[in-house]
Amino acid sequence: MEITLYHYLTVGAILFSLGLYAMISRKNAIMILMGIELILNACNLNFIAFSKYGGLGVDGQLISIFVILLAVAEAAIALAIVLNIYNNFNTANIDEVDSMKD
Repeated sequence: MEITLYHYLTVGAILFSLGLYAMISRKNAIMILMGIELILNACNLNFIAFSKYGGLGVDGQLISIFVILLAVAEAAIALAIVLNIYNNFNTANIDEVDSMKD
């Protein structure tokens, strides 16, 4: 059995669905960030698969590296925001944070 483009797309769709479910159903900010990371990993998987099977050449791999760099920046900034929220409100739940003053 040979692994084809459809296998990669199926795994990418599953990762994207799990990430979307984590973003929608969770109230903890860290879990929401993990859902965003799953979605970005699904996009990377699709870029690499289309790079291999779709004739994109190296372009798909370069875009994937750019997405990884964006994910690193997003994680650093988002974790700094979550730590600031936790210091101010003593919780990481998004629903309990209703104002950003003080």
